Amino acid sequence: MTHADRAPAGAAPRPIDCGIGGFCPRCGARTLFAGAIRFADRCAASELDIAALNVGDGPAALLVLGWGAVVVALAIAVEPSLSPPWWLHVLLWVPLTTASVVWSLRAAKGWLLAAEFRTAAREGRIAS
Repeated sequence: MTHADRAPAGAAPRPIDCGIGGFCPRCGARTLFAGAIRFADRCAASELDIAALNVGDGPAALLVLGWGAVVVALAIAVEPSLSPPWWLHVLLWVPLTTASVVWSLRAAKGWLLAAEFRTAAREGRIAS
């Protein structure tokens, strides 16, 4: 493994670095993803069982709400000044929203998985 395949020096990479760089939250190796947005089953360097960490639909829901608010604000700002027809709104805002969500999904999934790993969050556990 080369130096470029590892996170910056330190005990463990920050969750945001895991999301953006695809670093393993345990060892910092660039092994978090097996595809564009698909997680690897296991880290080849530290043997972390990535499949056991489940982020579900959380990142997608977060991004749809966040980017949706931004796009709606932009559409509301454009409407009074330019008054485009409704079909132009559809042609402009739907692809922009879709592209924004898909573009940022990998980083959001990696960030949420690393945050789950760091806090040892698991499904069905309630702290007493």
